[in-house]
Amino acid sequence: MENNRAIQNQLNFEFRGNGMEYFKIWIVNILLTILTLGIYSAWATVRNRRYFYSNTVLDNTSFSYLADPINILKARVIAVSAFIVYSVVSGLSPVAGIAILLVLLLLFPYFLNKSLAFNHRMSAYKNIQFRFSASYKQAFMVMYVWPLLGMLTLGILYPLVFVKVNEYMVKNSAYGTSKFDFNAGYKDYGIIFLIMIGVGLLFGAIVWAISVFVPALAFSVPVLMAVIYFGLIVYFMVETSNLFYRSTILGEHGFTANLTMAGLAKVIITNAFFILITLGLYLPAAKVRMAKYMCSCLVMNAAGSLDTHAAAEKENISALGEQFGEVFDFGM
Repeated sequence: MENNRAIQNQLNFEFRGNGMEYFKIWIVNILLTILTLGIYSAWATVRNRRYFYSNTVLDNTSFSYLADPINILKARVIAVSAFIVYSVVSGLSPVAGIAILLVLLLLFPYFLNKSLAFNHRMSAYKNIQFRFSASYKQAFMVMYVWPLLGMLTLGILYPLVFVKVNEYMVKNSAYGTSKFDFNAGYKDYGIIFLIMIGVGLLFGAIVWAISVFVPALAFSVPVLMAVIYFGLIVYFMVETSNLFYRSTILGEHGFTANLTMAGLAKVIITNAFFILITLGLYLPAAKVRMAKYMCSCLVMNAAGSLDTHAAAEKENISALGEQFGEVFDFGM
C-alpha cells in the first residue's frame, strides 16, 4: 500500500562504486584471510562494508560503517570456540551434544538480536547512528514459530511469515530516536503469492500440453520450465522488494521502489554469465552491479529537509544520554 503522505522532496539513492575498484579490495581481503588462517576476516568484513556504505549516497551524503574489527573478531572467536566445544562433546557423548545443540538453538534468537543491534549501531548517516531493539520473544517467533506455522498450513500462512519478519526488522529499527514503521499486511503479500502460483500453474499446464500433444517439441520442455521458474523467482523478488520499500516509513518520510522484472533479470543474467566464464572472479563486479541497480530504483519521499531532521536527531540523542554496552557482530 502506498504511504499517505505529502511528498515534498524526492531524493534518489545512488551507488557510486566501481567494479574494478572493489575487486582490488576483495582479492586482497581473500589473500590476507587465507594467509592469516581466517583472522583477517574481521578486517575484511569491515573493509567490504565500509566500501559499500561509503559509496551509497542519499541527498549527496554517503552512509558510514563504524565498526571496530576487533569486536567482530571477538564475536567470531566466541562462535568458533562454541562450535569446537560442541563438536568435541558430541563426539564423546551424543546425548550431551544434543543437549548443547538445544541450548544453542534457544540462544540463537538472542544472538540474532545482538547481531542486528550491533550492525545498526555501527551504521550511520549524517553522523546519526541507527538503532535496533527487539525482545527475545520477537526474535524467537521470527526464527522458529512463524516459519513452522507456514509449513504446517501448507504455505497458507507464508504471506504472514513475510509480514512478521519484515515487521520485526523494520519496526524495531530506528534512525537516531526516530522509529521506522511498516504498514504492509497479509493481503498485500497474499496477492503476490496468489499471482505467482496462478501464473506458475498456467504456464506449467501449457508446457505439459506441449509435451503431450506436440511430441516434436518435447525436447524444449526442460528449457521452458527453467525459464518459467526463473521468471517466477524474478517476479517474486521484484514485487516483494517494491512492496517492502513502499511500506516502510521513517517518521514523516516514505520510500518508493520501482524495480522491474526486465531490469532485475538483466542484472542477474549478466552477473551469472560473467561469474561463470571468469570462474568467480567477476563476483565483486557483480555485487557492485546489483548495488547500482537497487539504488537506482529506490527513492526517499522526504517530508522536509534531511539536514533539519539530522540536526533534531543530534539534539534528541544528546538529551537522551544513552549509554551502550559492548555488543558483537555474530555474522547472522
